[in-house]
Amino acid sequence: MQIKLTVRLDKSLIDKAKFWAHARQISVSQLVAEVFAQLPDEFSSPALSPWTQRLIGVAKTAGEMTDADVQRDYHRYLEAGLWTKNRISILNQTLKEI
Repeated sequence: MQIKLTVRLDKSLIDKAKFWAHARQISVSQLVAEVFAQLPDEFSSPALSPWTQRLIGVAKTAGEMTDADVQRDYHRYLEAGLWTKNRISILNQTLKEI
């Protein structure tokens, strides 16, 4: 059963949603429904994205690690050839922006 929902948002946000939905050939209602469908249930913990799941265990340590330690170890992991050089340059640029 579908019911009507009225939402008040800034015009710029509505325009952005309309543009985004139009570009993907879906309605704004369908866009909102898809976003709402991704919300976790009240009592469940949020699921990790597949990208995040792949990182589990990459930076194992016996003790405390600083952010710099994690970043250094992750760069070594990438430089070991497990990612392409193109992906490394994208990641390095992203890390610089953080």
